[in-house]
Amino acid sequence: MSTHSGPTRRSALAGGLALTLLATVPAAHAAAADRTGPSGGSLVLVGGGLKEDNTQVYGEIIRRAGGSAARIGVITAASVPQSQDPYADDPERCSNSVCNGAYYADLFRRHGAAAAEWLPLDLDHVANAESDAVVAQVDSMTGFFFGGGDQYRYVRTLLRGERQRDSKVLAAIRAKLAQGAVVAGSSAGAQIASGPHMVSGGESYEALRDGSAPGYFEDPTRLGHLPRGGFGFLRSGLIDTHTGAYGREGRSYRLAADTGHDRVYALEENTAVVVDHPGTAREQLTVLGPNGLAVLDLRDARGRASAAGWSLRDARYSYLTDQDRYDARTWRITPGADKHRLTPSSAAEVPANTDVFYSAANPDGVPYSFRGTARALAASGARRAARATTFESGPRFTVSFDKPRGFTAWTSDGTTAQTLDGLRVTITPSRPSGV
Repeated sequence: MSTHSGPTRRSALAGGLALTLLATVPAAHAAAADRTGPSGGSLVLVGGGLKEDNTQVYGEIIRRAGGSAARIGVITAASVPQSQDPYADDPERCSNSVCNGAYYADLFRRHGAAAAEWLPLDLDHVANAESDAVVAQVDSMTGFFFGGGDQYRYVRTLLRGERQRDSKVLAAIRAKLAQGAVVAGSSAGAQIASGPHMVSGGESYEALRDGSAPGYFEDPTRLGHLPRGGFGFLRSGLIDTHTGAYGREGRSYRLAADTGHDRVYALEENTAVVVDHPGTAREQLTVLGPNGLAVLDLRDARGRASAAGWSLRDARYSYLTDQDRYDARTWRITPGADKHRLTPSSAAEVPANTDVFYSAANPDGVPYSFRGTARALAASGARRAARATTFESGPRFTVSFDKPRGFTAWTSDGTTAQTLDGLRVTITPSRPSGV
């Protein structure tokens, strides 16, 4: 069986479907009343690319679901339905909701869950979202895992009508979360936890150049969002996934600025963010895994469109790593116990970066490019500022990083800037000379 945590970078999320949404939300933080509320459970959100041997993340999901008594319901409605998979009959090549569901169920059992089973929900079984039998399955579970693919398929399967009301099954999952269950997801399965303006696609350069629009588009480079969002399990910020691996920092900043959000949780691959008290003003986040979580802070940021192009000033960039905690109410980072403040001592210059958002058009591009420049500057004792540019031009965008008063970095090895708190970021357009 072939399973994927999400669509390929250049694939159209809808598999050829284009949809323009006209519904709007008057305020970025005004989530629909029927999709919010206090929760006694927790979220475990993974930025995609979850590896089979990531015992830290799978173990945390199972622990929060009851340990050896955990019963996990697997939802893979973001996958291509079985009826659309040309390899559906080939267990070595299939990649659809049914075989992906079986794959994850087996993984959870192998990692120690007492039981794990696929819930028959996908575009081939939309009616099952109103099934009392499936609701009974949900009620027997202590945890849920939403797989990757296309988050809009979750909307089409589990939400109803223009106002995106909960189906019976989603209402049951929401009730289980409130009662203490864990809800986990990877890639699209993490994105769907978003509230208003859930991202539906886009690349960073095109996002900076052209801005965002409500809708869902065939062009995978166009920055789109769903005004009413996803399931609204998380309330304190937008969510993005595969961030450094696909260079999505630019699209995240632009979407937040366009839609009036002041924070983005930009998740990295094979790494989880555990959210306690989801849906409340007391959301607490803890990072687990080998990469991290970027927190994009736009509280003081100013976006501006001009004849030269769009710019963003006074945004902030923080990066949390394994065991770091984040208080959404106070915006405060508490580094893991193994970390201490880094005293920059390197005299090395920050390496040149001419592809800060890891363009898909650059065959020599490097993933985690934005993070690389930020960390190099944080570790430098010789520089307080650094600049990087986009690979594309017309206009070319310059990203300026600087260490403002109060900026702090933490390390566990004494030299590497692992955790960053409050690097200032400015994005400005510039055209080549003579243009």
